[in-house]
Amino acid sequence: MTAYRYQDDPRYFAQTGAGVEDLAAAELAELGAGDVEPAVRGVSFRADARTAYRIVYCTQLVQRVIAPLLRFKCHNPDYLYRKVYEVDWRDFLRKGQTFAVFANVSHSKLKDSRFAALRTKDAVCDRLRQDTGQRPDIDTETPHLWLSVHAREDWVTVGLDLAGGSLHRRGYRRQTVDAPMQETVAAAMLAMVDWRGQRPLHDPMCGSGTILAEAWLRATDTPAGTLRRHFGFMQLPDFDIVAWKQVKKGLDSRRKLGRPELVSGGDVDPAAVEAARTNLAALPGGERVQVARRDFRAHEGLRETTIVVNPPYGVRMRRGDDLATFYKELGDWLKFRCASSEACVYFGDRRWLKSIGLRPSWKKPLRNGGLDGVVARYELY
Repeated sequence: MTAYRYQDDPRYFAQTGAGVEDLAAAELAELGAGDVEPAVRGVSFRADARTAYRIVYCTQLVQRVIAPLLRFKCHNPDYLYRKVYEVDWRDFLRKGQTFAVFANVSHSKLKDSRFAALRTKDAVCDRLRQDTGQRPDIDTETPHLWLSVHAREDWVTVGLDLAGGSLHRRGYRRQTVDAPMQETVAAAMLAMVDWRGQRPLHDPMCGSGTILAEAWLRATDTPAGTLRRHFGFMQLPDFDIVAWKQVKKGLDSRRKLGRPELVSGGDVDPAAVEAARTNLAALPGGERVQVARRDFRAHEGLRETTIVVNPPYGVRMRRGDDLATFYKELGDWLKFRCASSEACVYFGDRRWLKSIGLRPSWKKPLRNGGLDGVVARYELY
C-alpha cells in the first residue's frame, strides 16, 4: 500500500463558513486537535486517528474535514489526470461502491473547478477499470467516497472527505419551512454567546427548529454526528474499526438526559411548529424540548434566559407585515419583557439592525447560505 500524505504528515484541513474560523479553531482544540491554525474559510490542524474520528463525530461548527492524499505542482488538466491515475484506488473503493468529486480552483492554470473535478473523476474511473475490469458508479448525493480537489496557483491537493459529505447535514431535518437556517450557522450563534446549557434557552421564532436542535445537542453532549451511519474515514486504507468503536462508545456514554425546561421555542406558524417537533423528535431525547404555537408578542416574557433567534427578513414574513414595525416590536418585547436576559439575533438583512431599537454589545458577520448577515448580542437589563 502506498503511503499517502496524511499518513506521513497527519495534518488535516477543516472547512468552515466565513466568520466561523476562530470559533471552529477553539472547538477543534477542545476536541483534542493539535497545532491548530485558522485560515480563510477553514482551520488546519494535526490529529492522530482517534482524534480525527472524534472531531468528525462531534464537531458542530465544521462543514468538512479533508485528509490530504496527494500534493503536487500542476500546470494543466492532463497532468492532474496523470497524477490521480497513478493512485491505486482499490485502497479506497471496494466493488460496488460509489464516489464523487468536488473541486475548488483559484488563481490556478487549471482555471475551471468543474473541469478539474471531471478530469479527477475520469482518472479514478479509468484506473479502477484497468485494475478491476469495472468502472465505478458516480453518486453526487450519498457516495461512499467524496474526493476533494483544491488548486491554488501552481499547487494541487487531492484529498478525502473524512465526513463523507457536508457535516451540516445532521440527519434530524425531516421537515422544513421557508428559508431554514443552516445547522452550522445556528451552532455558531450558540458558540458566539458560549451557551452550554448553563441557563434556559428560548427561540421565539423557531421555524423548523434548527437553533433548538443545535442547542439540544450542545446541552446534552450529544455528538452532532449521532444520526450518521457512514463516515468517509471508513474508506481510508488504514481505518481502525476497533478504535472507532471505542471512540464512539466513549462519546455516546457522556450523553446527558437534558431537562425539559432547558430548551424551548415557539412560532406563530402551525406548520413550523409541527416541523420543529418532528425534527427534534429525531434526536435522542429531543421530544422533551417544548415547542408552542404562539406569536412572540403574546408571550408574557422571559427572565434570566438566553434568547437566540433568526427573525423573518422577508422570505418568511406573512403578506402585509411591515418589517420595520415588526423589528421594533421585537426590540420592545426584548427590552420590556425579558429583563436579566441576553439575546442573540441573526439579521439576514442588515438593514433591520436599526429598526430593533436596541444597542448591541457586539456585532459579528456571519453568512447563512447566500445571505451576508450579521449576529448581534444584546444585554437586557
